[in-house]
Amino acid sequence: MDAEAAKLLAAGLAMGVGAIGPAIGIGMLGGRAMEAIGRNPEARGFIQTNMILAIAFAEAIAIYALVVALIIKFV
Repeated sequence: MDAEAAKLLAAGLAMGVGAIGPAIGIGMLGGRAMEAIGRNPEARGFIQTNMILAIAFAEAIAIYALVVALIIKFV
């Protein structure tokens, strides 16, 4: 295996492993937010605002994984 193939494999693994946690977290956040809205519809705005903020933070972790994968690939 040459160095370029190893870099591509490492970049793919970094992105794949780095996206698993945020994907699971965003799915759980969405599901729990829908349950909470179903139980207390009056709090919809508050729940939705907090859900979107938490999803943004979880997505930031996936973006960090993307940056690491790009660094591995191009450096």
